[in-house]
Amino acid sequence: MLAGFFSLTGANGSRPQLLPAGRTIEEEGLPISALLARIRRLVPRSADQHYDEIVRSFGVGTLRPPPTPMTDGELARAIAEFLKEQPSSESVAALGRRLDPSSRV
Repeated sequence: MLAGFFSLTGANGSRPQLLPAGRTIEEEGLPISALLARIRRLVPRSADQHYDEIVRSFGVGTLRPPPTPMTDGELARAIAEFLKEQPSSESVAALGRRLDPSSRV
């Protein structure tokens, strides 16, 4: 390494990626991609608009991953409640409170 330069790579050589709250993937218990894969299995293709809204909400920071792992049953119940309504700021906020009860959403 040249003097005066520093590296912004992680221990394994990867570049850190920022998440909505400024946390890095290394700090998260479950990668967001894994959580979205679990959610995708619970959202029927006929409700793609719901899934798209979930993805968008994670991207802009409206939704945050659960602070502790959720069981498949807990996640399924949260998603089922979300699917009962059209995607909206209110339904996303309700889902956010189910995923993270400490959320101020």
